[in-house]
Amino acid sequence: MLISEKQKSILQLLADGQFHSGTELAEALNISRSAIWKHLNGLATDLGLQHSAVSGKGYRLERPLELLDENEILKSVDAKIKPLISRIEIFDQIPSTNTYLMERNHNHAPSGMACFAEQQTAGKGRRGRRWVSPFGSNIYLSLLWRFQASPLAISGLSLVIGVAVIRALQSQYGDIFQLKWPNDIYCRDKKLGGILVEVSGESEGPCAAVIGLGLNVYLPEAEAAEITQQWTDLCQVTGQPRHNRNALAGELLNQLFLIISEFEILGIASYLDEWRQYDCLKDKSATLHIGQHSYQGIVKGIDDQGLLLLTKPDGNTQAYASGEVSFSGDIV
Repeated sequence: MLISEKQKSILQLLADGQFHSGTELAEALNISRSAIWKHLNGLATDLGLQHSAVSGKGYRLERPLELLDENEILKSVDAKIKPLISRIEIFDQIPSTNTYLMERNHNHAPSGMACFAEQQTAGKGRRGRRWVSPFGSNIYLSLLWRFQASPLAISGLSLVIGVAVIRALQSQYGDIFQLKWPNDIYCRDKKLGGILVEVSGESEGPCAAVIGLGLNVYLPEAEAAEITQQWTDLCQVTGQPRHNRNALAGELLNQLFLIISEFEILGIASYLDEWRQYDCLKDKSATLHIGQHSYQGIVKGIDDQGLLLLTKPDGNTQAYASGEVSFSGDIV
């Protein structure tokens, strides 16, 4: 479903979470009160944006809404970072921000593109899992960056991106966030977000990376019912019912573009110590899943190439380049 201009205007008027009369809304949009009612019902049915209707008061959204806005995002972007951003696109609804930028990459789009969405209808995580994407609630972001190096040379990029995300979150909310190898954002042993890096290019270089981030700001329990992992969102973590998504989006761009622009020169080694500070798996019993095989042991952190170190029951420690780890009730 594409959101009509009338529907978007209604959302902007109701975004404050206060009651607005049908007459007020109808006059502002120059349409009938019955048309207002139909648009609101359409938003509830198609986007899950529920509203209250009270006689004598009018309509209001069940939760206040802050729509993403390029000008508001740029207010939080540092002057030194802005030249790295070639373009910002914000979609009301899109199948997947990563898929969109992969397509743009094949059409020779410039490096430095950033794509946000209010909702993804086919958002994806690792191994093709669907990423739950309620409208206007979270951060769905993908970046396109072109490297002169080969895909193998940037193999540690997803870990480095995790460091950038943690930096952005810390600047807004404090030192309470963690990383779970290889590409999940955690807080208090619950998943807060995920990273998906897709790389294409010649084996000897150059290559292009599309870097996707899904971050839970507010995730309704009904929407999250199908999630098999323990999850959390920023509203639960901070106890704050509202968050400035535009400011958070701007700070994410600051940290992501800073690290991406440095990574080809500095490599993963410059970020390993910081990544290890945020490691939520270190010294925990865990199970590593690779395809149809599972390996149990104690996680001993990561090596200097970013590989997972797992000490098995026989005492041998082995490094793994890929896989998924479950611990403390996680379900893979």
